[in-house]
Amino acid sequence: MLNGKNVLLGVTASIAAYKAASLVRLLKKSGANVQVIQTPKSLEFITPLTLSTLSENPVSTKMIKDEDKTWNNHVKLGLWADLMIIAPASAKTLSKMVSGDCDNLLIATYLSSKCPVYFAPAMDLDMFKHQSTKENIKKLEENLNILIPPTSGELASGLSGVGRMEEPENIISFIKENLNLNLPLSSKKVLITAGPTQEKIDNVRYISNYSSGKMGIALSKVAAELGANVKLILGPTNHSIIHSNIEIVNVLSADHMYDRVLANFSSTDIIICAAAVSDFKPKNPVKNKIKKQTGFDKIELVPNKDILLEISKKKSTSQILIGFALESDNEINNAISKLKNKNLDFVVLNSTNDKAAGFSVDTNKITIIDSDSNIEEFKVKSKYNVSKDIFNKILKIKK
Repeated sequence: MLNGKNVLLGVTASIAAYKAASLVRLLKKSGANVQVIQTPKSLEFITPLTLSTLSENPVSTKMIKDEDKTWNNHVKLGLWADLMIIAPASAKTLSKMVSGDCDNLLIATYLSSKCPVYFAPAMDLDMFKHQSTKENIKKLEENLNILIPPTSGELASGLSGVGRMEEPENIISFIKENLNLNLPLSSKKVLITAGPTQEKIDNVRYISNYSSGKMGIALSKVAAELGANVKLILGPTNHSIIHSNIEIVNVLSADHMYDRVLANFSSTDIIICAAAVSDFKPKNPVKNKIKKQTGFDKIELVPNKDILLEISKKKSTSQILIGFALESDNEINNAISKLKNKNLDFVVLNSTNDKAAGFSVDTNKITIIDSDSNIEEFKVKSKYNVSKDIFNKILKIKK
C-alpha cells in the first residue's frame, strides 16, 4: 500500500514526538519516500538530525531557511505528497488546521495539500475530552481529514486515559487498511497461478519448461495494488514478491498445483491461470538416481490433470475465470477454442513467434478475446503494464 508513495510527516510539539522516529523508520521500511516537517516548538522534543537521518531527507522547520534565506516552498511540498500524516497532532495544531491559522510551515503545507491527510492526536486526558477539541476533530473529519484515534493508557501527566497517540505500528496498519478501502478490488479474493511445474523423472531429474513466473507475479502485484487479497500459487522460480496483500503458496508439480488451486477455488472471486503447467509427467518416476551406465530407452509419459478445465466445471456464475493461451500456429482459433471449452470470461493470447512475449523476458504482447468474441490487440509492454491492461478488462466485467 505504501511502497513508492510520497509521504509527508508533520511533527508537532508533544511528548509523543519521540514516536515520530519509529514512524519514519516504518514508513521507509514499507517502501515510502518520506519528508518531515516539524513545527518550531517540536524541536524541543525531537531533533531534526534524528528525523533527517531516518528519512534520508532534510527536515523542514521554517518558512525561510536559516542557511541561505531561501523559501521553503510549502506549495511544492503539499503537491509532492501522496498522503500526509500529522503525528503527533497537538491540540494547538488541531485548532490551527480548522481555523487556517497559518503561522508555521506545517499549517501552510497542510492548506496547500491535495492528498489524503491523516492526523493522530496526542494530548492529556482532559484536553482530549474538552468540547473545543471534540468540535475541532469533528470539523476536520467533515473536511475529509482522517482521524487516527488516540488510545487509552498512561499519559505524560501521570494520569491514565484516552489521549495517548496511537503506536507507530498501528498507525501504519490503520493507513494501509484505510487506503485499501477505496480501491476497486477491496475485499475481493484473487487466485493466480504462475511459473512452471517440475515433473519428476528420478530423484535428481525432472521435466519442466522455461517459464519464469514473471507474468503471474506482475499480475499479483497489480491485483494487490487494486486492493485484492491475493493468493499466488507459484511454481519453482527464482522470482518472488513481497506485499502485505499477497500470500504465496509454493508448489512443485502439476498435481501439487492442482490440489492447491482446488482447495482455494470455491472461496475466490477472480481466478487467473497464468502458470505454464506441464502437460505431461513420467508415468513411473524412479525413486533413486538413474545411473548413466544403466540408461533407459524411453520415458513413458501420461497427461497431467488439466487444472483450468477442472475448475471451469466448478465455476459459479459470480466468479471470473481468466486463462492464458500460448500458441505457435493458428493462434486466434486455438485461443477461441480454449475460451469456449473452458468456460472463460476471457483468454489472454500470446505467441511463441513473438520474441517480446517469450519466457523469462520482462515484456509481453497480448491479445484479449472475451466471451462475446471481442478481440483486442495490445502493443508490446512491460509485464506490469500488461497486467494493468488485463485488470482493466476484469474491472469492466459485470457479475
